[in-house]
Amino acid sequence: MTVHLDAHGITIDNGTGAGAAGVGASLAIHFDGAGILHVQTGVPDAQPALVLDPHPEQTQASVSVKMSEDKRSVTMTSERLVATWNRDTTLSIDDANGRHLLTLYLSGLGDNRVAFMHALGDAMYGIHGFNATEPATIGLLRQGNQLAKAGEQGNAGAPFVWSTAGYGLLVNSDGNVDFRETLPGGKPQADQRLARLDIVSEAKPAKPAMDLYILVGQPRELFGALAQLSGHTPLFPKWAMGFTNSQWGIDQQELLQIVDTYRAKHIPLDNFTLDFDWKAWGEDWGEFRWNTTKFPDGPDGRLKAELDRRGVHLTGIMKPRVHVDTAEGRYATAHDLWRPDEKATPDYFSHKPVKDIDFDKPAARAWFFNDALKHSFATGIVGWWNDEADNTPSNTQFLNMQRALYDGQRAISNERVWSINRNFWLGAQRYAYGLWSGDIPTGFASMAGQRARMLSAINVGAMQWGMDGGGFHGHPSDENYARWIEFGAFTPVFRVHGDFGQKRQPWMYGPVAEKAATNAIRLRYALIPYIYSYEYQRRVSGVGLVRPLLFDWPHDPQVRNDIGAWMFGDYLLVSPVVEPGQASKDVYLPAGRWTDWFSGKTYQGGRTVHLAIDSRTWSDIPLFIRDGAIIPIQPAEDYVGQHPLTQLDVEVFPAAQRSTFDYYDDDGDTYDYEHGQDYRQTLAVQRNGDTVQFDIGAAAGSFKPALQFYLLKIHGGTATAASGRLKSFGSLDALQHSAGEGWASGHDRYGDVTYVRVAAAQATGITLDMKR
Repeated sequence: MTVHLDAHGITIDNGTGAGAAGVGASLAIHFDGAGILHVQTGVPDAQPALVLDPHPEQTQASVSVKMSEDKRSVTMTSERLVATWNRDTTLSIDDANGRHLLTLYLSGLGDNRVAFMHALGDAMYGIHGFNATEPATIGLLRQGNQLAKAGEQGNAGAPFVWSTAGYGLLVNSDGNVDFRETLPGGKPQADQRLARLDIVSEAKPAKPAMDLYILVGQPRELFGALAQLSGHTPLFPKWAMGFTNSQWGIDQQELLQIVDTYRAKHIPLDNFTLDFDWKAWGEDWGEFRWNTTKFPDGPDGRLKAELDRRGVHLTGIMKPRVHVDTAEGRYATAHDLWRPDEKATPDYFSHKPVKDIDFDKPAARAWFFNDALKHSFATGIVGWWNDEADNTPSNTQFLNMQRALYDGQRAISNERVWSINRNFWLGAQRYAYGLWSGDIPTGFASMAGQRARMLSAINVGAMQWGMDGGGFHGHPSDENYARWIEFGAFTPVFRVHGDFGQKRQPWMYGPVAEKAATNAIRLRYALIPYIYSYEYQRRVSGVGLVRPLLFDWPHDPQVRNDIGAWMFGDYLLVSPVVEPGQASKDVYLPAGRWTDWFSGKTYQGGRTVHLAIDSRTWSDIPLFIRDGAIIPIQPAEDYVGQHPLTQLDVEVFPAAQRSTFDYYDDDGDTYDYEHGQDYRQTLAVQRNGDTVQFDIGAAAGSFKPALQFYLLKIHGGTATAASGRLKSFGSLDALQHSAGEGWASGHDRYGDVTYVRVAAAQATGITLDMKR
């Protein structure tokens, strides 16, 4: 056995045969980041699994690793973890504080399997979500035997398990991966403080190898490392932050009538998604082109022009199957593009024989974005609702279907890609990939179950999640619809949809539900500057707009399996009503000070609060502001970008600890942000006794927005003086009608407030003396 040390780890060469520990001919242990340890046996694959980014960040060179060696072991230390190789027996993983996390048994390493020991009681997450029809009663925790796979409709999977104890494990495999946790039980020889985790990869063909990554850190750090390894997400278009109405059973005339009703009622809408109706389904190239009977103005772009004038984008359904007895079907046969061993079967909609394209084949992906589809994209179908590619044993069929559309669109256009898809395998996020939870039933029980589905999907990296608001199967009650819209307003992808002939417009559910739904949609649109800033944060950090409470409070036992509430960005906690006729609701608020968004009432966290719920008008959403919050808002619009945003209102709740918000903007439509054409500015606040300090950092990026001023609404007191040359005004109204900067005091639903109007795009510091 020969041991080679280098600047980032060790390589152990056991010669041509297996080593003494049964590891195989070689074992490599190297740092790929300060909190990432890459452990690899056997010969590395020339082509890594799709779960890994084929063009990863080059971070290894920047990692500083301290190496030490003695007769018994080699210790490798970075700023975040300590790895000790104990001479062919174990690999021990500690955090930077010396706290032991994991022990990897080298004697079991190989044959696509590995064994770890971890502390008994470590809360484990990730691995998989839930199919659309299975119970989600286990919530977020993953204990016992669990299988990572993309799964059936609505599911999300990843060969990734992680713990709030401070570690994660990612397997480089696109095959199913078993995670088998064994508790000590009553065996006298077992260490009662430890549990065993066996990871078995079903990679084919099986080989004496294992390729995995050990991640160390808190949840945000783990997902930052996961994004580094598996790939960062491109930005969705800004209009995708808004509201999507999807409908099956519609034509051009009804579409325009619906859109015009949204506009007349000033109910915001940005996207209308069409089902089968837009396609010439069953005809030559009908899977890719317009149905001219239902949408006569589709092919020549006149319908697109009408919708552009109304501020609405049109997106359409895509299927993985092609009709066999068509020009495109014959092409697929001639070029071997079908899934292997699949027989033609009658399509349930056209009743003509169809087969599925095999998107795991490069030739199939290259062909799919064909000339017919390019024409449909050019004339108005600018986003992709991909359906039914989840009925195969391949974890990557759905991923590769959207990959075909992403690569195809990017090859011909600088317009951003948008998609939703019906299952998820880690790596899909690289292709502008949203997940929706499948064909769910209507009703309160189904709606309540979406909480665990969303949060468990996020726990495997599917950050852009949505659902069929109102449910797919059936017709929701008016109350169910209203509450579902309020729920959906606080999810990453906000949309409604129903089965054939079902309509999900707010006015279809009576005036009470319409008012409650409209208010929720308008609140969503008021928060677009906040939401879009987290679109950028997800891209750079790997953590999205929505995250379970355990991301921010990993050591609070009350949130280990909490699906009733979640964080919406860093500063809002939401707990939608999901029970019919509910007159009261209990919500657990983690440590800190919280303010009710609507009433202004404050609560101390670390406890459960009891709330009265409006069971008559369904108008309330349990929504809380975290102390230290910086929340940019704007007037609600009929669609995103309807008016230039020249002043951004910022709700500020100063805390004793400094807090920050990174405001982000760009053109919202193109990939120019990849070349530095964006706008970034950090806002920060801190209270120190009777003084509040608000700092605005220098603007970065070459994009020049219309923004001229921030109007800061600093809650918790009225100022007696402001630093610098800010002019004092007698009221907010006087300040608003001035031409420039200044400050004023006032009162709103949160109590005393100081208003500060300050120029954007330049660095400045503002000190306020606040009276008590």
